[in-house]
Amino acid sequence: FPAVGRAPVIDEIKREFLTRNGRAQPADDSASNPLRFVSCGRPLSGHEIRIVDRTGRELPDRQEGHLEFRGPSATSGYFRNPKETCRLFRDDWLVSGDLAYIANGDVYLTGRSKDIIIRAGRNIYPQELEEAVGDIPGVLKGNVAVFGSASADTGTDTLVIVAETRKRDPEALDGLITQVNAVSAEIIGTSPDEVVLVPPRSTPKTSSGKIRRAASRELYEKGEIGERHVSPWWSLVRLRLTEIAPLTRRIRRGVGEGLFAGTCWSLCAGVAPFLWLSVVFLPWPNARWGVMRSTGKLLSRLLRIPITVHGLRHIQPAHPSVLAANHASYLDGYVLVTALPLEISFVAKAELKDTFIIRAFLNRMGAEFVERFDRTRGLEDARRIGRSARRGSSLLFFPEGTFTRVPGVLPFHLGAFAVAAEMGLPVVPIAIRGTRSILRADSWFPRRGAITVTVGNTINTNEILKDSGDDAWATALKLRAATREHILRYCGEPDLAMEKSPI
Repeated sequence: FPAVGRAPVIDEIKREFLTRNGRAQPADDSASNPLRFVSCGRPLSGHEIRIVDRTGRELPDRQEGHLEFRGPSATSGYFRNPKETCRLFRDDWLVSGDLAYIANGDVYLTGRSKDIIIRAGRNIYPQELEEAVGDIPGVLKGNVAVFGSASADTGTDTLVIVAETRKRDPEALDGLITQVNAVSAEIIGTSPDEVVLVPPRSTPKTSSGKIRRAASRELYEKGEIGERHVSPWWSLVRLRLTEIAPLTRRIRRGVGEGLFAGTCWSLCAGVAPFLWLSVVFLPWPNARWGVMRSTGKLLSRLLRIPITVHGLRHIQPAHPSVLAANHASYLDGYVLVTALPLEISFVAKAELKDTFIIRAFLNRMGAEFVERFDRTRGLEDARRIGRSARRGSSLLFFPEGTFTRVPGVLPFHLGAFAVAAEMGLPVVPIAIRGTRSILRADSWFPRRGAITVTVGNTINTNEILKDSGDDAWATALKLRAATREHILRYCGEPDLAMEKSPI
């Protein structure tokens, strides 16, 4: 649901990118004939939405796929129909039957899966074509049906446009067919296989006046809605020829995605032993951080995943501070090590100490471990971390404490800001954007993308303490609010402050 009081948000995207590659690329002023989709808002509290490909793998932002969701409003299935109920679910995710993409946390529906027509490797959205054909003089607006029909003669889907008209003169009807073909070619780049002109009230509709495309298709295939205008052999030849290039593109894209994922893990597996040995056994901290930073930059270049950093002037290596960043992926720590020109102490969850390889690595990087679930031990850890900060180490916190596959900034815990308030350390907010789309939680299939790190203005904790009458609690609350404001402005994800924290 959209945010209360928010005006409609309309996303203009490049038509060719979506119809050919399923990529919702924002259109600029020079783009001709863009597609427009209205935001449906964000998932309600307690619900999750994901966009997946045909194999069930979750897709990155702005990539069209099949919308699935789970939550308390999901049906338990069809009444006394276990077969259809099984088709309705993928694991515990309900298959909605919609095609959609996510951008900035908002969901954009592009159409029903069963209504989308795939022709020559392109997705054709019936609603847009129906509206355009309905604007042709002589065609009854709101009485046009566009659908794909499986042809027994050609063995493939054909694009059919059924339009109502009051005209009866053969020349006038031929003229309308010519105009329909021209409009179709202008909008989707190809003419329909068949144009069927029918008298008024011939197109099936729902009780609310919506076109029933499936019913129209059924009438058409029974031969009860009009006559065919294109010979089957020509449709077969034309469609077979046009399918070659898009089929090649689909195969190439699928192979490319698999090769990219394989390359990512191969490179990581190749450098991981060298990196671990270097960090664990090098005696000089500067050398250890240099190896980490150089490895991150090398992987960024080899994998063509650019890391763009804004606001580095706000980082002052000589002055200890509390760095607070949003947490969206396993990649966040590596990205910050690569992007920030200073040595920092990561504040990591205590569970990571249970694995020797991880514990040895993080200890050598100066990590501080905190207990997330025991409040008493968490307080003791915070005081210990504060003493570490007094020795001159900048501390890096992920105030959310964890991350999930759902886009959005989870509620912030107060630990980072309590340490800053108690020790009088300035707070530097950092917004990370792009890592979730590259590698989500619960997924080990990396995808291509770009990463942006935006460092915000340093927040002067001592000034806030003074304004708050040296009240450390009130100061921590203000620090948290200011940090969250910066991160939400630049991370490109919605505010999930009202959601229940997983911790």
